[in-house]
Amino acid sequence: MQKSRPLIAVTSDIRDIDGNNWHATPSEYITALAEVAQVTPLLVPNIRDKVDHDALFAAVHGLLITGSRSNVHPEHYGQEATEQHGPFDPDRDATTLPLIRAALERGIPVLGICRGLQEMNVALGGSLANDIQELNGKNDHRAPVSTIRDERYAISHPLEIAENSCLAAILESTAVNTNSVHRQAIDRLSDKLEPQAVAEDGTIEAVVVKDAQDFALAVQWHPEYWVRSDAPSAKIFQAFGDAVRKHACKAE
Repeated sequence: MQKSRPLIAVTSDIRDIDGNNWHATPSEYITALAEVAQVTPLLVPNIRDKVDHDALFAAVHGLLITGSRSNVHPEHYGQEATEQHGPFDPDRDATTLPLIRAALERGIPVLGICRGLQEMNVALGGSLANDIQELNGKNDHRAPVSTIRDERYAISHPLEIAENSCLAAILESTAVNTNSVHRQAIDRLSDKLEPQAVAEDGTIEAVVVKDAQDFALAVQWHPEYWVRSDAPSAKIFQAFGDAVRKHACKAE
């Protein structure tokens, strides 16, 4: 008899498809969770304060905060919005930012990816820098210009991982090559977060929550895309899955 897999809450985006609003997420996240983390993903709709956190976290044992084309609205970190800050997804902001805080308060394992890292920083009081490729001393972290997705998500971006860090323990290394598909990044780091990895230009590429009750890691790159063929990408999802199973066992 196959042992049941724990449920994972997965954030979603609002997408306009054929004139209808869909609550959706890219399939790579679902595949990485189901095949590598070996958990069952459950999409959380963007219904703002109608998400019952107590009921949700009584049923699930982890939270994945996905990446997205949209950006966190600057109003959430005290800045005035411009067109350059977009595109926005206000329903996602109003749903996911409180969801992150609720998960951490309850000691639920959390993994954030790309926008997920930025949301975690904002949810905990930090801010974001926009169009970092235009800032002095910063590299261009945007995806290569291509219509081929494998080229856009190509692994080519070296990072330095902090010694004796949570991420170094997961990857069993203090160096890793990743993809890079973002133009925003952490500006003011939340005092509740601790850096785990930086790019060559000093951009923070991974964080953990200080004094977290359980696994609470976020990365700026996209490990879900190459999870079937890239060992470091797989290790991140395996570690998340392990943390979720331990949490589920404790909850029984």
